[in-house]
Amino acid sequence: MHRSTYTILGIALLVVGAFYVGGAQGQGGAAPETPHKVGLIDMALVFKDYKKFEALREDLKVDVQAIAEEEKRFAETVDGERKKLESGTFKQGSPEFIEKEQAVTKMLAEFQAMRATNQKELLRKESKIYHTIYMEVQDAVERFCKAYKYTLVMRFNREELTSTDPQKLMQGLNRPVIYHQAEDDLTDSVIAFLNKSYGSTKAPGAAAAKPGKTATK
Repeated sequence: MHRSTYTILGIALLVVGAFYVGGAQGQGGAAPETPHKVGLIDMALVFKDYKKFEALREDLKVDVQAIAEEEKRFAETVDGERKKLESGTFKQGSPEFIEKEQAVTKMLAEFQAMRATNQKELLRKESKIYHTIYMEVQDAVERFCKAYKYTLVMRFNREELTSTDPQKLMQGLNRPVIYHQAEDDLTDSVIAFLNKSYGSTKAPGAAAAKPGKTATK
């Protein structure tokens, strides 16, 4: 009985010992976790300095001007017909007057419908521009993250705080980023990469510049 008990106890100790040894070896041999590396980007500045965004906005301005001229011509036509109706050329209540009045009313309705349609179309085009640029910026940031091992990129405002404008000062006090190092700021590098890709048709996938404020355009 005693001998059997000692044998069982010995086996148990061996198993426990093997468990601790194996655990220690596993911990010692495990690959270290990748440390977090946080980057920052001023999205407002990226949109402002990205040449493609500027070009697309200029194209939109051309569309806006063309639509404005079209609406102006239509409005002048409607106004001319309305003035004819008010000039006394047609006797009020006569069939001619009623017909002209109905025509003016119809033209006004068409004008309002045209303006509403134009506004929706312009808004759709503007939204598409912002979506396109945002996706391109996101792609560029992803490239930087993969190339330089960033695990997280946050939006921030690079603009310096000023006490001369109380509203801006209060907005600045609510910024989520209180402190950062210069190399954490990917803004200039992303802008340079985007503009280089946009300006080059031969090498749209040019290699990303090293991030940091020193990697400017």
